[in-house]
Amino acid sequence: MKKTNKINKKTGILIGVGSALSIGTMMVVLLKRKTKKGSVLEKDDFDFDFDEIEEDSCVNDKFDTEKDKDDIGKEEIDSLVDEYLEYESKTEEEKQEIDMVIVATESGIDQSKAAAVFVHGLLGIQPFARSFEIKEACYGATAALHYAKLHVENSPKSKVLVLASDIAKYGINAPGEPTQGSGSIAMLITQNPRILSFNDDNVAQTRNINDFWRPNYSTTPFVNGVYSTQQYLACLETNWEEYKKRYNWTLDDFVAVCFHLPYPKLALKGFRKILDKSLSQEKQELLQEHFDASIIYSNRVGNIYTGSLFLGLLSLLENADTLKAGDKIALYSYGSGAVSEFFSVQLVEGYEQYLDKERAQVLDRRKPLTVEEYENVFYEEANLNPSGSTQFTGYENQEYALVEIVEHHRYYSKVEKYED
Repeated sequence: MKKTNKINKKTGILIGVGSALSIGTMMVVLLKRKTKKGSVLEKDDFDFDFDEIEEDSCVNDKFDTEKDKDDIGKEEIDSLVDEYLEYESKTEEEKQEIDMVIVATESGIDQSKAAAVFVHGLLGIQPFARSFEIKEACYGATAALHYAKLHVENSPKSKVLVLASDIAKYGINAPGEPTQGSGSIAMLITQNPRILSFNDDNVAQTRNINDFWRPNYSTTPFVNGVYSTQQYLACLETNWEEYKKRYNWTLDDFVAVCFHLPYPKLALKGFRKILDKSLSQEKQELLQEHFDASIIYSNRVGNIYTGSLFLGLLSLLENADTLKAGDKIALYSYGSGAVSEFFSVQLVEGYEQYLDKERAQVLDRRKPLTVEEYENVFYEEANLNPSGSTQFTGYENQEYALVEIVEHHRYYSKVEKYED
């Protein structure tokens, strides 16, 4: 089928994932890049890269036990150190090139000061940069992403750091409690695609509805679950129909569709709703296989709100074995209230070099909690003294942490790690 739309530019992102016990500890999402070389690309292209965000240093994470350390010779260790220093140097260079920091969240810590300002300072990004926050439920990161894309297209030398960080906190015994999760996604928008390029084919929609909302006076949201599910699917259907009209593309043009994932079963309903039964059996099976790959991480992590769609995209890329450069992937973003969007991306040559095929092993190292431990964490709040101050402990395994509040000022710091 001949396509009628024209794509003039490509855009992409460096994305990493990290866990967050609260928005205050979201600084585990630190910009780090592996130093493997990508393919040679056109100067006016923009990049969409995925990279791992690690809780420990690049070198130390290579070893899980003392025995592992003993098994690696000095030459290999020196090589790892050299690689680490190289990418740390590259990271420092890039932090001086970032001129915009955007945090998308609905778990904000301040009604005035943006979380992006904290991030900007902690990472040591050069001062002549814009830093601000974006909010529209789970859609916020998609809005931030495309705002960043437009900025980079207008200023090709610019680099924009976008972070999606949230805690999905519904309430003890609430219907949505089993879907709860927390996590962060970091995205660097810059030139020269190394994983994905954007296609200029966005279709967005706004509906003024009340399916999920959290007023300032409430610590947990109000949810009309059935209505929200209906709106998620209705917006998907109308966005998809409009998308097909505007761009003359069908599901046969894509190898996968990634969805916002409040919980995987809802995304499965959406997938089945738009699946064209006239497609060949082979194509339907391929789309189903890739859908299954896209929900692997969400099945283990839960709903992370603004980062949910992009966690699904990362899961697809790191768990599907049949993807190749040039493949087109469709994405459906939805945020209650409601704003939704359908758009697509395309894999570029060399994308495999920037993925972590062993990320599931990181999830395996998490500590299970008892119900009592979980509920203690759920209800825990900062205990401020009369001057509005307190100090925190228990963050030793983090990269960055909220270490204290002094007269209502929040102080974050890079966590110092010492060798025994």
